[in-house]
Amino acid sequence: MDWEPLIEAAWKVREMAHAPYSKFHVGAALRVEGEVFTGCNVENLSYGLTNCAERVAMGTAVAAGKRKLEAVAVVADTAVPISPCGACRQVLAEFAGEGDPLVCLANRTEQVVFRLSELLPRASAGILDLPERS
Repeated sequence: MDWEPLIEAAWKVREMAHAPYSKFHVGAALRVEGEVFTGCNVENLSYGLTNCAERVAMGTAVAAGKRKLEAVAVVADTAVPISPCGACRQVLAEFAGEGDPLVCLANRTEQVVFRLSELLPRASAGILDLPERS
């Protein structure tokens, strides 16, 4: 897969992040039903109300009527590529359908790629009493 368009879009939207407290800017770009949707983190003084870049991007896709997640890129200026938090992993899994999207984590010098199921195994098993996805 050619990750450059998603990674480039994620870096671009990262510049729009609202992170006055942590100073930690994150960008995410998702391919959903063939279209690219982006999001950046939006902090709040009450940290529990902060929205992560991945959830902002997925919400934008849903608002546009798109729901089938195909690929994810997450970027930040960190020593090693960052990984989505548990809440973001679960939200992404909600829109993975029967698929197992690729997730690219990138910083300025490195990229690593995982399947979403590697980051969140058994996302639906037990919680909703659904059969485990293969």
